[in-house]
Amino acid sequence: MQDAVIDGLVSNLVVNGVEVTSYVEAELDRRHPVRLLIRSADPADLRHGFLQLRTDWAATLERLQGMPKGSEHQRVDGEWSTVETLRHLVFVHDSWFRRCCLGSTEPFTAIGLACEFVPEQEEQGLDPAASPTLDEVLAVRDMQGAELERWLSTVADSQLSAPAPVPAGGGWPPYARGKSVLECVHVVLDEEWAHHGFCARDLHLLGG
Repeated sequence: MQDAVIDGLVSNLVVNGVEVTSYVEAELDRRHPVRLLIRSADPADLRHGFLQLRTDWAATLERLQGMPKGSEHQRVDGEWSTVETLRHLVFVHDSWFRRCCLGSTEPFTAIGLACEFVPEQEEQGLDPAASPTLDEVLAVRDMQGAELERWLSTVADSQLSAPAPVPAGGGWPPYARGKSVLECVHVVLDEEWAHHGFCARDLHLLGG
């Protein structure tokens, strides 16, 4: 294997008899200290980590503004475009935060974008024909970001360690049942970090 580039969720990767995942994770933590904050069980750490993620996204979106019109809809090597990535994070917020941390039974935001394997998407409120502009998606993201920031500013340790109040029924994600609120928040923050990295990488490849 030569000139291999691996991006994504990687575990149990063995190279020439050496399991290297732990080395990679440690190096990522060194390069991106925010990862330590968003894995913490301390509400203050989680809040500071989320604010850093929002700052990083703001810088990337400012960079996007300087690129040719339409760049926000361009895909690289079949990956989601910037708009699609942001729409996916709208879905992540609705499913893993509103549903799993707040216990909401409200339909998901219509412009959210789920992975293909998520069942009954329309029944959960998603619109498969949605084609929102970047500004429309950012307006939703701003509201969701403010909502999570307010919650993190008041949440107590006991709330985080409590079982996630996942509503009964077949809504997404079914495997959140049995997890703690903290585990669900970790999913939201990890998705924010990972997809920001993918987006920044692809904008760089587009010349941004």
